[in-house]
Amino acid sequence: MRTSRHFISTIKEAPADAELVSHRLMIRAGMIRRLAAGIYTWMPAGLRVVRKIEAIVREEMNRAGATELSMPLVQPAELWQESDRWASYGPELLRFKDRHERDFVIQPTSEEVITEIARAELRSYRRLPVHFYQIQTKFRDERRPRFGVMRGREFVMKDGYSFHADYADLEREYRNMYDTYSRIFTRLGLRFRVVAADTGAIGGTGSHEFQVLADSGEDAIAYCPDSDYAANLEMAEAVFPIGKRKSPGRQMQKVATPGKTTCADVAKLLGLALDQTVKAIAVVREDAAQGAVGKFVLLALRGDHDLNEVKAEKVLGKFRFATDEEIQQALGCRPGYIGPVSGRMFTLYCDRTVAAMSDFVCGANEEGYHLTGVNWGRDLAELQPDFIVDIRNVREGDPSPDGKGRLKIQRGIEVGHIFQLRTKYSEALNAVFLDDKGAARPMEMGCYGIGITRIAAAAIEQHHDERGIVFPRPIAPFEACLVPIGFHKNAAVRAAAEKLYAELVAAGIDLLLEDRDERPGVLFADMDLLGIPHRLVISERGLAAGTIEYKGRTEATPHDVPLGDALRFLRDRFTPA
Repeated sequence: MRTSRHFISTIKEAPADAELVSHRLMIRAGMIRRLAAGIYTWMPAGLRVVRKIEAIVREEMNRAGATELSMPLVQPAELWQESDRWASYGPELLRFKDRHERDFVIQPTSEEVITEIARAELRSYRRLPVHFYQIQTKFRDERRPRFGVMRGREFVMKDGYSFHADYADLEREYRNMYDTYSRIFTRLGLRFRVVAADTGAIGGTGSHEFQVLADSGEDAIAYCPDSDYAANLEMAEAVFPIGKRKSPGRQMQKVATPGKTTCADVAKLLGLALDQTVKAIAVVREDAAQGAVGKFVLLALRGDHDLNEVKAEKVLGKFRFATDEEIQQALGCRPGYIGPVSGRMFTLYCDRTVAAMSDFVCGANEEGYHLTGVNWGRDLAELQPDFIVDIRNVREGDPSPDGKGRLKIQRGIEVGHIFQLRTKYSEALNAVFLDDKGAARPMEMGCYGIGITRIAAAAIEQHHDERGIVFPRPIAPFEACLVPIGFHKNAAVRAAAEKLYAELVAAGIDLLLEDRDERPGVLFADMDLLGIPHRLVISERGLAAGTIEYKGRTEATPHDVPLGDALRFLRDRFTPA
């Protein structure tokens, strides 16, 4: 490819609203152009990156035994009503009516459509297992689209769906996809971790995320450097504290804490460490049919710990934070001074760490006062947790749940997610098959997604420097660039460049010939900004010496290579994709 035919559209400055490095560099490199909030045109350089990502994903999915199809972007509302996601999915689901006033959606994902195909086509156990996948545009009406294509509304995703006669076979395919995704992200040249994750709106049971490691990532990952343990912060288990609870050493006292409504303020006033305080969070169950003693619930956490709402929802079911009026009615006190020591008109859930505390400080359920020296089971007979649960975020240094070391926390960008859907959709949409005994059974399902366009941005977040993008070779818009100095002014340079260009392209090198009539500094800057891994420079001086100048994208200085060895040298520098 020649730059004169490729359309290079680099710019010096990115828009002021471009927050992430990837957003700024993709705009500056001319990879994307904004059309509307969260909606971008993929320009030629960016599209080449997307197509290379798609090709690797497609190769590995086919190798793993999956079959490609393409499902409609527009889906009828009836399927979403059958699955009950028409009401539950939320405002991210873009709904519209056609000219006949029939309801439709623009697909954010395709569980309903693929399950409709399965129930029509896969009627016997003899047709199972089957794994379908597609690479297609999706749309989710994000409330606040930002970060360029990282959190856009329109995006390209690979979504796959597998159907099985039993759970054991679903587990087999889940492991197959775990390994396949690991190969994909390795081939893409990305540093990543696989973490246990919450199933979220997709539903189902088991779930793993594939996270590209980057300081700008929205997700926090907890992992153990001494083992294979890794989990999304929402799922990482905070284990029970080691050792027995200390015996009480102080008497419970009520102390004045006027205007001190946070644990940090109370600890500072009393000259205590924050980890000696307990904070109470009042919530209200939205579904009390889960074995709860009433709807009003108090959650108790150590003062320096943060509530994990995903964990809390798994314990409580759907809940919301209580209003000031509800807290006043239940505890006779305004927020900031509430605590577990009261007449017990609520259900008390204590985090594991709190249950192991003694002589702690908590709200006195009286405005302007807190209690010190509080101990479970001693000061009031009823002062015992109803439930001891894990409802906090883990922190760096916490014991790893596998007992093999201490946790570390790092940021990540989710680029892939696999789910064991089980029978969530097959039961809702009556996707059944006849087993070998002639009995009708719902199909076991798996779901496997990869954010194609998000990978392009995630790769830039992980690979960039002060000069621009540093793409891994497998997904760079071009593997190498050939920059002739004086291409339009020196016949010898032009002839040598054309000859070498033809030789390298014939050998299968994905090469960009820089044939624009620009200053060398401009040409070099654009090639660096685009993230092309390898650069060859032909000049009059080099031709006289029989050499060509080579510079790797991450190398500080160039060096000369014999002109006749350019192909061999370049191949040697290519790392296996």
